[in-house]
Amino acid sequence: MVCSKAILVATTNPGKVRELRALLGDRVQWKSLADFPGVDEVTEDGATFAENARKKALGYARATGLWTLADDSGLVVDALDGAPGVNSARFSGDKAKGVDRKLIDRRNWEKLLSLLDGVPREKRTARFVCCLCLASPQEVLLETTGSVEGLITTEPVGTSGFGYDPVFFVPSLGRTVAQLGDEEKNAVSHRGNAMRKFKSLLGELLETEQAG
Repeated sequence: MVCSKAILVATTNPGKVRELRALLGDRVQWKSLADFPGVDEVTEDGATFAENARKKALGYARATGLWTLADDSGLVVDALDGAPGVNSARFSGDKAKGVDRKLIDRRNWEKLLSLLDGVPREKRTARFVCCLCLASPQEVLLETTGSVEGLITTEPVGTSGFGYDPVFFVPSLGRTVAQLGDEEKNAVSHRGNAMRKFKSLLGELLETEQAG
């Protein structure tokens, strides 16, 4: 069933938009923040991934009038007491406008590897966490969470993906996330796990919306 409902994906990260669209398909008309260049950026100052996702979803929904899907996700490293956590995207410093995202990604994982220098393999445990929130301008509609466990490598491996993918090793697959194809990544990723929960709930919500 194709639905005419328009939903804004609250991100400027093209990798995230691509993954979300691949996972959720054509049940809605997907918009991105690129379609709303005049909308002010919502500040992500929450203490948790869930708080940031909720704040972004409600903020952009109220600014655009559209149902808005926001996610906050990042890397939690046990040896660093949970860092980089909610600061994953700006771990090496605030993101300057105009700076290539790949360069920012590289600086982030280079800092991570530097901080973990000398830490033995068994203590390099980590997980990617993703919190999703769908909101209308009036209220939060849906929230889900997903995660994937792994280990931080000592050097980058692979060229696919984005962010910390080259240094996140998935033991069950014997590869880093950056060595996975899109379908393989979606099958195991934190965002994929959160999205599969979200997809069924969204279907129920859309059916209720249409019935009403």
